[in-house]
Amino acid sequence: MEKKLVYFLCTGNSCRSQIADGFLNELGSEQYEVKSAGLEAHGLNPRAVQVMNEAGVDISKNISKVIESDLLNRADYVITLCGHADEHCPVIPNKNVVKWHWGFDDPAKATGTEEEIMDKFREVRDAIKSRIETFIAEGK
Repeated sequence: MEKKLVYFLCTGNSCRSQIADGFLNELGSEQYEVKSAGLEAHGLNPRAVQVMNEAGVDISKNISKVIESDLLNRADYVITLCGHADEHCPVIPNKNVVKWHWGFDDPAKATGTEEEIMDKFREVRDAIKSRIETFIAEGK
């Protein structure tokens, strides 16, 4: 069976798309080829790495990348994880690509104590994991 390519996009490819990439690779790698990118490459957020480690998924080797048009065109699913990426996603010439928007708050914009910020990262991580589990269960 050929794996379907899922391309997760967000603004900086530092948090949300990396978390989604990590969970889909962990939970669905036998069904899906997983890639992620951003409109820009902001580097991997250390807090995202930390909360994923807490969930038993190592994304520390992931690299923040910018969108590649060839991947965009051969993807089966293009999933944006923030409004900015959804609005500014490049045009996808391949009409067979399924494009979805799963909006999640940007945990990197959280303020407060370190614990409050980390709680926001965990909240977003858990919401993304739940959405990934649904995606896999639906066999999309």
